[in-house]
Amino acid sequence: MKALFQHTAITHGIAVRVAVSFLPEQSQPEAGKWFWVYHIRIENHSHERVQLMTRHWRITDGRGSVSIVDGDGVVGSQPVLEPGRSHDYVSGCPLETPHGSMEGFYTFRTGEGQPLEVRIPFFPLAAPVTAD
Repeated sequence: MKALFQHTAITHGIAVRVAVSFLPEQSQPEAGKWFWVYHIRIENHSHERVQLMTRHWRITDGRGSVSIVDGDGVVGSQPVLEPGRSHDYVSGCPLETPHGSMEGFYTFRTGEGQPLEVRIPFFPLAAPVTAD
């Protein structure tokens, strides 16, 4: 299945593209649980080799509650991207409300060892409205 990337941010020649989908089969609205899956493609359009070291997410639910998630790499890996290369991964986000949002940044290390902060674009999490 080809991802339809709806949101993009480009920082220092690194593009971060996001496709997000609501997963009704993983959600239980009657129990206050909604779940989304997001596919991220990171593209290195710069002229240097970079390595993704850490991630920082700001997840906001429909009540305005904010969760900060920091960690090493993405889904267990710290990929190295040569110029012109990309890295794709898929992850998920549960919420206790039918809508919210995510945004954040990755910290990369350049070939010279310098840190490089790359923005992850803001993207909404919205469950479809259903009639009761």
